Amino acid sequence: MPIALFALTISAFAIGTTEFVIVGLVPTIASDLDVSLPSAGLLVSLYALGVAIGAPVLTALTGRWNRKVLLLSLMILFIVGNIAAWMSSGYEMLIIARVITGLAHGVFFSIGSTIATGLVPKEKEASAIAIMFSGLTVALVTGVPLGAWIGQEFGWRATFLIVSVLGLVALIGSFLLIPSNLKQSKAAALAEQFSVLMHPRLILVYAMTAVGYGGTFVAFTFLAPILEQVSGFEASSVAFLLLIYGVSVAFGNIWGGKLADKIGPVKALYIIFSLLAAVLFIFTFTAQYQMAAIVTVLAWGAFAFGNVPGLQVYVVKLAKKYRPNAVDVASGLNIAAFNVGIAIGAFVGGYVVDSMSLMDTPWIGAIIVLGALGLTRLSGVLDKHVITQKV
Repeated sequence: MPIALFALTISAFAIGTTEFVIVGLVPTIASDLDVSLPSAGLLVSLYALGVAIGAPVLTALTGRWNRKVLLLSLMILFIVGNIAAWMSSGYEMLIIARVITGLAHGVFFSIGSTIATGLVPKEKEASAIAIMFSGLTVALVTGVPLGAWIGQEFGWRATFLIVSVLGLVALIGSFLLIPSNLKQSKAAALAEQFSVLMHPRLILVYAMTAVGYGGTFVAFTFLAPILEQVSGFEASSVAFLLLIYGVSVAFGNIWGGKLADKIGPVKALYIIFSLLAAVLFIFTFTAQYQMAAIVTVLAWGAFAFGNVPGLQVYVVKLAKKYRPNAVDVASGLNIAAFNVGIAIGAFVGGYVVDSMSLMDTPWIGAIIVLGALGLTRLSGVLDKHVITQKV
């Protein structure tokens, strides 16, 4: 594998860290900027909204750009966004910084797979993509808890400064290692993306993705204050608990992928959404007991992200059937759907905290995940109906 791939991996690590590290910093930011927990949680929503908009729209607008030039521009935008967050003197400036960074995130993961496959022979393309995305997994396992610890020990602004330094390392690596003559696929026009969004079967999968992920983030956005205020953990312990969660996420991704391969994506999603809803309901009662809370968080991590492989495989499968000329577009829009779910989930969680209480977020999140289970069952029934019609 060419060393240039690791420049992409470092970029993915930095971007993954800056997206999710905010979860561990919500109480610290709320206290320092003198805003409510729901307002601090809104920073998760607005970042995800930036990703959701940036992925399809900016990818289409920059489709003709040289890949290396676009990659370097994205990393510069990423660095600027994190430096702006580091220098933020108030809540409004931090919001702007997060949106800017989210825009860079959306386009990076839209073009990252294409760049990775352009660096290797065809028989190694899948491995190249896996190496790049390993940066995102490592971010969840190590970057997020480490960033949360830095924020708690040295102030939340220090976390964004460190992430901007990571972005600078990725920028230099990309400048030195990524070739300028990468192969470039035909740009996907906005009209082509719109045609994907017009197909009801693909819309249903995007709804499954957004609702399933949204249910998780109703509670996950406020996991740090729950662990501190309800479970009674010290702020310094939250980083360790996020590490446990990240390790569980890594195993959950692998387990979810194998399950989808073994029994098919729809059946796998039945199981994962059911278990995720159950864990969120259970967390409503176990959060007040420290050991029980740790065990529940461990299970939560495995199921919360175990649905990702199945959802991606399923949307590609349906796109090949209904929109065979826009499979990459369909896959990219599912990434946007994940972030729409994060944005809505974090917003709903903030509303619940504001109007009800912190511990109402897990069971409400569970009900939303059950909605995703219902949508999955509907999609499975439609699949069977299509097969029956063909027979």
